[in-house]
Amino acid sequence: MRRLNFHHLHYFWAVAKEGNLTRAAQSLHVAQSALSTQIRALEEQLGHPLFIRSGRNLLLTEAGQLVLDYADSIFALGSELQMTLQGALQANRQLRIGAVATLSRNFQENLLRRFLGRKELRITLESGSLGELLERLALHKLDVVLTNQAVSSDAQRSWRCRLLDRQSVCLVGPPRSGSFDLHRDLQRARLIVPGRSSDIRSQFELFCDSQGLRPDICAEVEDMAMLRLLARDSGDMALLPAVVVQDELQSGVLQLYAEIPEIAEQFFAVTLQRQFRLDILDELLGQGTS
Repeated sequence: MRRLNFHHLHYFWAVAKEGNLTRAAQSLHVAQSALSTQIRALEEQLGHPLFIRSGRNLLLTEAGQLVLDYADSIFALGSELQMTLQGALQANRQLRIGAVATLSRNFQENLLRRFLGRKELRITLESGSLGELLERLALHKLDVVLTNQAVSSDAQRSWRCRLLDRQSVCLVGPPRSGSFDLHRDLQRARLIVPGRSSDIRSQFELFCDSQGLRPDICAEVEDMAMLRLLARDSGDMALLPAVVVQDELQSGVLQLYAEIPEIAEQFFAVTLQRQFRLDILDELLGQGTS
């Protein structure tokens, strides 16, 4: 059996990612005809067609999807090798973090606080969707992804998902006098809640159903930073983890009315199994937050 031509495999990988021969040729800076020739050579070596044409796009065959899965692993491992060897002297001088866009900024700052100002350490922090960040993690362009959703391993990726913290969700609002009765006052207030894609929202709806509560929801917000601003400036009650509005609670701009122990937000760190360990990453994941 002839040894696999990794040059051909890389061309196939680029075409599979683009789904279009023309765009792939442009990104690789090669002629489209030359790229087609390379793909055909790989198909002949493997003994299976890898693409079927659909209009101007190319779709993977069953064999093509299998080859793509292997190619993802091969090139991700190659990327890790290159970055590890090139950055061996800087392996513990940089920390590349991805955080889902809806994650509390305060939680992120609390997690990173002990690293801020540390000499010779460079921190990069990217924001995006969970899918986008996991793709970058798989390519070893990130060291860790912070998320409020647990991530399970699958056939392609052996994710390591670690619980960093669990925080009860609370009701906050402008300062008020007198005691707060959850059932009575929640029914009367205008309430700002996380959007429907949030696990907090799902837990809250289950809690309300179990307690027979029908709160007046005046706004639903996906982004925690915006939810924080509305909680601070609207004069309405808001449902969120206390860490999101920790500064406002400490300054007295907002008051914590009640915690709802049945509802909590969990914070996870997702990493990928590596051949080489990063001490700085182990230190980050070993600390948790207060």
